[in-house]
Amino acid sequence: MPVSCLEEGRAVTARVSGEIDHHAARTLMAELGRQVDAAMPRELTLDLGGVSFMDSSGIAVVLRSWKRMRELGGSMALQNVPPQAAKVLRAAGVDKLLPFAEE
Repeated sequence: MPVSCLEEGRAVTARVSGEIDHHAARTLMAELGRQVDAAMPRELTLDLGGVSFMDSSGIAVVLRSWKRMRELGGSMALQNVPPQAAKVLRAAGVDKLLPFAEE
């Protein structure tokens, strides 16, 4: 599960690609946690444009990142959410917590 992060000042954009399922979720959570802890950003944008599939494990990835950003006093948004992933996230009510933005 590739993750590439772009840091601009106190903002980090993490671009995720591939499948976010139970096999990839643990690795993805750990990598995002490392990136956030290293950068200590005020804003985190999770760019899901390269995600080809997401199951309920993706909800855990998003919510853990959101929780960490709240602990840091920062904010988080989702960007370029593919239709299938949006359906999973909306079914769980994640869209009530985080904005879904276009690029």
